[in-house]
Amino acid sequence: MLKWLWLSALVIALDQVGKYLISSSMQLHESIEIAPLFNLTLLHNTGAAFSFLSGAGGWQRWFFTVIALGVSAVIVLWLKRPPAADKWQAAALSLIMGGALGNVIDRVRFGYVVDFLDFYYRQWHWPAFNIADSAITVGVAILVLVTLRGSKHHA
Repeated sequence: MLKWLWLSALVIALDQVGKYLISSSMQLHESIEIAPLFNLTLLHNTGAAFSFLSGAGGWQRWFFTVIALGVSAVIVLWLKRPPAADKWQAAALSLIMGGALGNVIDRVRFGYVVDFLDFYYRQWHWPAFNIADSAITVGVAILVLVTLRGSKHHA
């Protein structure tokens, strides 16, 4: 199932191109309304999801980098094992790995992750995120659905 690594590479490429385009055309904290409920807003996140540990003093940069690299290594090993029929699991794992590595590139290069997708309702804004975060979320959702579907078939 290592043939699914192309999906990880695609996620990394789309993520990095998106971050480059936003970073090169906007100022930090600048916001551009795209549609009702959605802005492009350039933010730098030194923490993890939802800015978890963003004010921790810098050690979190390498902590999250090591975790993402470790998870990616486990995913590669996992992709070596599933049967060829388990395409959804392979796709999900590849999305997760691509997202994790897309954010690792930012952490290593800049010390923060570039976020720019800003969904909101009135004054409430969902924490900004990026393409890598989206790939991780979709990958985890697929993995959960595949696991639940599998457990129903085995019951």
